Amino acid sequence: MIRKAEKKDLARIAEIQIFNYRMYFYPIFKSDEYYFGELQVPSLMKNYETQLDSLYVYDDGVVKGFIKVEDTYIARLFVEPVLQNAGIGTCLLDYAVKEFNADYLWALERNTSAIRFYERNGFIATGEKKLEEGTTEYLVLLKRGVNKV
Repeated sequence: MIRKAEKKDLARIAEIQIFNYRMYFYPIFKSDEYYFGELQVPSLMKNYETQLDSLYVYDDGVVKGFIKVEDTYIARLFVEPVLQNAGIGTCLLDYAVKEFNADYLWALERNTSAIRFYERNGFIATGEKKLEEGTTEYLVLLKRGVNKV
């Protein structure tokens, strides 16, 4: 069910990310210009075209989620919002851990549902934070199986 992403998957990957951004990040950042202007399927597809080597999709006949892994860093993990809480994200995360020894990621501090998901799956908030570029919001560092600082 998890396979390397292909060019034919780019529109679906972009859709999934956009739906998630609008549902979970728009209420925090409230930027109409970005979330309904800049953030569009064609531009996101073009951005991901050069990143296919680090993208993996959950595909059971329909692409329902994706993960982007850079070395051991989980750069993105998104599941179609209407399909969340069905184990898809856990499958993607497990795949990244098993195949790439993925062991850390940054999550938006106010995205508490994502943080709880990662914690349920063995990642622990380290206490380290950094500002999300160009915003006043913080990202928190989560690492697999480490103690808090």
